[in-house]
Amino acid sequence: MWTTLALALTLAFAAAAAAAGLPADVAEALATSDQIYVATRRADGSRSAAAPVWFMYDGGDAIYFTTAPDSHKVRRIRTGSPVFVAVGAADGPSFEGRAELLADIALAERMGAHYSRKYWIAWLGLFRPRASRVGAGKTVIVKVTPAS
Repeated sequence: MWTTLALALTLAFAAAAAAAGLPADVAEALATSDQIYVATRRADGSRSAAAPVWFMYDGGDAIYFTTAPDSHKVRRIRTGSPVFVAVGAADGPSFEGRAELLADIALAERMGAHYSRKYWIAWLGLFRPRASRVGAGKTVIVKVTPAS
């Protein structure tokens, strides 16, 4: 019964995301994966190495993750770099996205609760988004949506 329910939810997420702009294979992988691999474009035009990142996906057309405000990813996003996202593995289903940098405390709280359900170590209180860190500017939320 749980397997059937999980499959139904996965397919529902995939259908909703495909309608919103994510490719169906990406949406399906996002619904079941623990990591995304994120890369950006360097100033010389080359692609950075893809870094594994924990993330939140709620079935819409966006994914969210947090990082340090002075990271290479953030610096490149601020200069207009696209974000390249592979799901589940560096060579998994992928898409090119547009990123926004957010300092939304309510979103950070929602992400923290999501991480606690998804990642066992976050459930212990470690390595999850925290509203206090986002509010203090020590962490930034990155929202990635498919490029038009």
